[in-house]
Amino acid sequence: MSLAYYKRFRMVFDLQRAIIAPPVLPEGYAWTPWERGQEDRHALVKFHSFRDEIDAEVFECLGDYHGCYQLMKDIALQPGFLPEATWLITVPGPAGSMGYEDCGTIQGVTVSETTGCIQNVGIAPAHRGQGLGRALVERCLIGFQSAGMKRVTLEVTATNTAAVELYRHVGFQVTRTLFRQIDLEYSAVL
Repeated sequence: MSLAYYKRFRMVFDLQRAIIAPPVLPEGYAWTPWERGQEDRHALVKFHSFRDEIDAEVFECLGDYHGCYQLMKDIALQPGFLPEATWLITVPGPAGSMGYEDCGTIQGVTVSETTGCIQNVGIAPAHRGQGLGRALVERCLIGFQSAGMKRVTLEVTATNTAAVELYRHVGFQVTRTLFRQIDLEYSAVL
């Protein structure tokens, strides 16, 4: 058996003392609040965001659209799923198209009466570097705050330095180091 271990950080944000200004998106981008039936839209952004990233190795479902869709369905069915902490970012589609393009996603769930948990933050590669990830996290935190949460947690793969730094800049602090074990032989068979 061949195993790999991935170092992950549990990070926490204290909402009790936080004043979070409503985030502003770059020109042309727009917020789309959660609505039932949008699981496929969130899943597609997850897939494009994670398929070529380390998290697709750590969580195999993130490297496959159907895995992302099932994950999104599972998140939305959790008893603590929090619609006001779950968002999409959209932008008009390419020139000549009639629609929009979803390019950012985040989901939130409550795990106790006072604690929320961010499930996934994904920005499609073509839209990175514009502050969309930070905007999503801040919008999600406002949703948790409005629901009366006192703190928010998340987990992030330690080698995903861009994400770790984003969370630190927003105000999250590392509270625990975890290791996730992956059976490489089993993963290769799937």
